[in-house]
Amino acid sequence: MTRNEFIRRLKAGLKGIPEADLADIVADYDAHFDAALAEGRSEAEVAEALGNPGRLARELRLEAGIRNWQSDRTPSSAWAAVLAFMGLATIDILILLPVVLPVLGVMFGLFVAVVAVFIAGGFVMIAGPFSGFPGGAFVAVFAGLGLMAAAVGAGALLTLVGIWVVNALMWFGRLHYRVIEPAIHPADPARA
Repeated sequence: MTRNEFIRRLKAGLKGIPEADLADIVADYDAHFDAALAEGRSEAEVAEALGNPGRLARELRLEAGIRNWQSDRTPSSAWAAVLAFMGLATIDILILLPVVLPVLGVMFGLFVAVVAVFIAGGFVMIAGPFSGFPGGAFVAVFAGLGLMAAAVGAGALLTLVGIWVVNALMWFGRLHYRVIEPAIHPADPARA
C-alpha cells in the first residue's frame, strides 16, 4: 500500500471528526512516513508497519470520543463515545451486545417513567385542588410536588448511573485497546 492510499483510507475512517483533529492525525502519520523514508524504508513497508488504517481510525475515534466525553459530559458526547467504542469493539460486540442493550433499554424505560411521574405530579398539583382530591387542596398540591420531587430525584440517580455506564464502557474500551494493541503492533519501531 502506498502512502497516499494509507492516508486516504485513514481519512475515510476518520470521516466526521473535527477538521483540526483530522489535520493533526494526518500530519502525525505523514511524519511517520517521512521519518521512515529518510531511513531508507519503502512506503509499503511503512504502511505495513503502521497497520490497517481502518483499525487505526477506529482506535483514534475511540480516543477522541473518550477525550470529548471527559471534557464535555453531555448526552451527545456520551453517545459519540459509546458509538466509537462499539466501532472499536466490533469483535467483542457479540459478547457485549446482550449485556449493554438490556441495560440501555432498562435505563431508557426508567427515564420515560420518571418523565411520566413528573408530568403526573404536575397534573395532580394543578388539577387536584379543583377535582375534589381526597384530603383537600393542600394535600393535592403537596402530593403533586412530592411526585415531582421524587421524579427529579430518580432522574438524578438515573443520570449518575448513566454516567457510570458510559465510564465503564470507556474503561473497557481502553482495556480492550491495551490488550490487543501489542498483538497488532508487536515491538514496532514505527509506532514509537
